[in-house]
Amino acid sequence: MNSATSTSGAPTAGWLRAHRSELNGFLFVALFAAAVTQIAAIPAISGLGLSPLIIGIAAGVLYGNAVREAMPESWAAGVNFAARRLLRIAVAFYGLRISFQEIATVGVQGFAVSASIVVVTLVAGTWIGTRVFKLDREEALLTAAGSAICGAAAVLAFESTLQSKPHKSAIAVGTVVLFGTLSMFLYPALIRIGFVHLDTIGTGLFFGGTIHEVAQVVGAASAVSPEATHIATIVKMTRVLMLVPVLLVLTVWLARRDAVQRTASHDGTHAPADAVKRTIAVPWFALGFLALVGVNSLHLLPDAAVHTLNTLDTFALTMAMTALGIETRFAQIRQAGPRALFFGLSLYVWLIAGGLGITYLAQHLL
Repeated sequence: MNSATSTSGAPTAGWLRAHRSELNGFLFVALFAAAVTQIAAIPAISGLGLSPLIIGIAAGVLYGNAVREAMPESWAAGVNFAARRLLRIAVAFYGLRISFQEIATVGVQGFAVSASIVVVTLVAGTWIGTRVFKLDREEALLTAAGSAICGAAAVLAFESTLQSKPHKSAIAVGTVVLFGTLSMFLYPALIRIGFVHLDTIGTGLFFGGTIHEVAQVVGAASAVSPEATHIATIVKMTRVLMLVPVLLVLTVWLARRDAVQRTASHDGTHAPADAVKRTIAVPWFALGFLALVGVNSLHLLPDAAVHTLNTLDTFALTMAMTALGIETRFAQIRQAGPRALFFGLSLYVWLIAGGLGITYLAQHLL
């Protein structure tokens, strides 16, 4: 009896040891993210519009490259869990920040601006990134997604679907940080000096339709007027909602591309080295995102509960960004060189010039 117990207990003990190490890594990321959250709350930091997500990936990258050896290697699984599975859950709960009623208030104009920016930035941006700047498709798509939809959260969602390497996401997030932060100062200045002539509605459409992060949109628009801030926030959240259909299209496209690659390999022709077997799988976190938008729209949860869940969700996203930073290496980022930076700059120029053009057209034609 004792022998049987000992025999059956050995695998159990091994399983517990393996998961204990994973839990240690996960808790380490949680403590790291808690410190990041406290830093982000410092007035001097929060005043710059730097969200915990952005500070999290920056701090994670510094740790991962400076003192990563201090973290036991066995904790890596827990860090990876935070950077992959936790982020899917966090992206889904991001839907509690949006309601269909808010989206309806900006009407056809807001939807037209958001949809145009998202589609053109993703399609043209990916083409320019691969053909002009010679980036690989994943780097181009991640950077374009961050500019087109909702900054770091979009990069994380695309990274999860593409199953790309962490350093590629770090490069994409870097452009979000740089140009999104610049927008907080540049956009209000363009309005004040009269370089851009937009009324309150137009200002909200332009800011919400082209600035990267939600926090950056609020920071920039609040320097203009409360009315512009309200409109800009709703337009921005309309762009966020477009994450769902875009991810569904991306999943189908990836599956078809991989099917073609496998067919080419079977025919004896050369297939790309990154060809993998992938089935058309609906990203569950995208559907969860949409479902929670519905929950929020129907007011199925008390306001206090929604506020608490949003706070926890921000913390979960901060953990995911921190873990992503820890897994990133400077050597990998350096491989992209200045091409990635200039690609991000080209997308930024498009967002300003193209965004203004789309805003003017939407206001005069719709």
